[in-house]
Parts: sequence; C-alpha cells; structure tokens
Amino acid sequence: MPPLDRFSLQAAQYAQYRINYPRELYTDLLAGLASRQRAWDCATGNGQVATALAEHFAQVDATDSSAAQLANAALRPNITYQVVTAEATPFADNTFDLITVGQAAHWFDFDRFNNEAQRVARPRATVAEWGYQLAQVQAELNPVLAHFYAYTMRPYWDENRWHIDDQYARIPFPFAQVQHRTYHVRRSWTAAWFLKYLRTWSSVVKYEQQHGTDPVLAIEEEVTQRWGAGEREVVFPVFLRQGIVDK
Repeated sequence: MPPLDRFSLQAAQYAQYRINYPRELYTDLLAGLASRQRAWDCATGNGQVATALAEHFAQVDATDSSAAQLANAALRPNITYQVVTAEATPFADNTFDLITVGQAAHWFDFDRFNNEAQRVARPRATVAEWGYQLAQVQAELNPVLAHFYAYTMRPYWDENRWHIDDQYARIPFPFAQVQHRTYHVRRSWTAAWFLKYLRTWSSVVKYEQQHGTDPVLAIEEEVTQRWGAGEREVVFPVFLRQGIVDK
C-alpha cells in the first residue's frame, strides 16, 4: 500500500506557514541521550526538525516520502535528505542514537514503522514522536475555528488525523520507559497569516481538489473582522511521547 501523501501540493506554503517546535522540546530529548553521533528525523517534511538536530549531532539522516517537501528543506553539511518511506529504509541495523517523528506518526503503518525503528536504533536509543493540536486564538474566534475544523472540514480529514486529537493514545508505542510531555508554541500572527496557515491543512487541499474552490473563503471575512488589525497571539498545544529501545 503506497504511503499517504497529503502535503506535496502545498509544500512551499507548508514550509512558510507551519510552526516550528519549542527549544525546550529538544533540550528534553537531548538530556537523556548517551551518544549524539547519528539521528534519524523521519517524515522530515521541510527539514525543520533535522536542522535543529544538526546543531547537536555529527550526522542527521532526514527522510520523507514527498520529494516536493524535501525540495523546500534547508541544507546543512551534516544532513542527508532522502526520499524514503518510514516503514522501509536503507539504513543498517543499530545505526541511530535518536529517532524523531514530528507531526507525522499518525500517517504511518504503525506496526511496520515500529519494527523499522527497533531495527535501525542502537540499543538504548530514544524514539520520540510528537504533534500539535488545534490552535487556540481568542474567545470570540475559537468557536469559529472549532466549527470549521470539526464540522466543515470533517468529511475531508483522513481518519488518521483524529489520532492528533487524542495525542496518539491509540497508536502503538512498544518502547520502554515511556515519558509524556506537553509544551505550548506561541506565535503573534495577523489574520492574513493565520488564514494562509489554514490553507496548508490537508483537509483544505483535499476539499479544493474535489470542489475546485477554497473552503477557507467561507470564514475569511468573519475571521478577519473578529481578528481586527494587527497581530494576535496564536497558541498551539504540543504533545510528545518518548521511549527507549530496549534490546
């Protein structure tokens, strides 16, 4: 079965309008590592996690099933990008000290990916998966956003998306010493920037493909009016789980 690809068409916009992750998340991950020789960032997208890891590892291997996403990735001398699926990689056994998956584990064949992670990880390596949930904006706008997300877009989200809402609770994670953490990413955005972010949603792209129209237009005027001029704070709740490869 070919991997789901919901982000190639909007790869450039994804790179520009999606959030990056808090420094505290990386600090927490690095604190428990015995070695920082080599890391694998799986489903790297535009490489934002890979570039952060490159500051701390001798070598970072960053893979994604989308060549269009990798075309927008930042280059670093110690990052190697490859178009590779999460479930079948060319890496040797016992290669990595850290395996990361940011906002992507819900798209995988879970059992096959977990087996692959077990294979390519070194003994006592860390596997970390995280994602971010629906943004919180302000009291008068949150109901508009929630309705657009859960009702207007409901038929156009892949079922995989709902794993984000329950913080991957239904996705197997067969690793030892599992830890869970939460963070908050805060950004100051204009209404125009926020609307462009909404247009990177996979459900919005799917709607446009099926109907030939932009569904964000249905809420654009209301969001713009309620938002007002200037920037407002947008808060993204981030959840993380990490575990140790016990072999």
